[in-house]
Amino acid sequence: MSSVNDARQAIMDSSQIYREETYTDRRVGTIRCLTPVTPEGTVDATRPVLYVGQAQIMTPMGALPISFDLDAATLSAAIAKFGEAAEQAVQQTMRELQDLRREQASGLVIPDAAGGPIPSPSDLLGRGRPRR
Repeated sequence: MSSVNDARQAIMDSSQIYREETYTDRRVGTIRCLTPVTPEGTVDATRPVLYVGQAQIMTPMGALPISFDLDAATLSAAIAKFGEAAEQAVQQTMRELQDLRREQASGLVIPDAAGGPIPSPSDLLGRGRPRR
């Protein structure tokens, strides 16, 4: 039984630990600064600091969070790249949403074969067969 529990446990990769700091202008978005650290918590200078931008777009269903990498070596460079990277992430998200809508619109619903014959369209509209 312990082997089943061991397989279900989430195990963190101690070689990929980061300390997270958050910066925001309280208007446009947030930048997460991920500083690599050792398992003991000291800064790991062998790996680069990562910057991740976060913003939200409003949709009819509410706010949709968007995250995107900022290719930058410093916080000031990440701030400078935020606008362009956010715009690209929004455009990519909109393309993905449009693709999902197209897939849903083109999906055919096929009745279960065990449920009987497929009715004709005129039967579904209430025309074609005389009423009993």
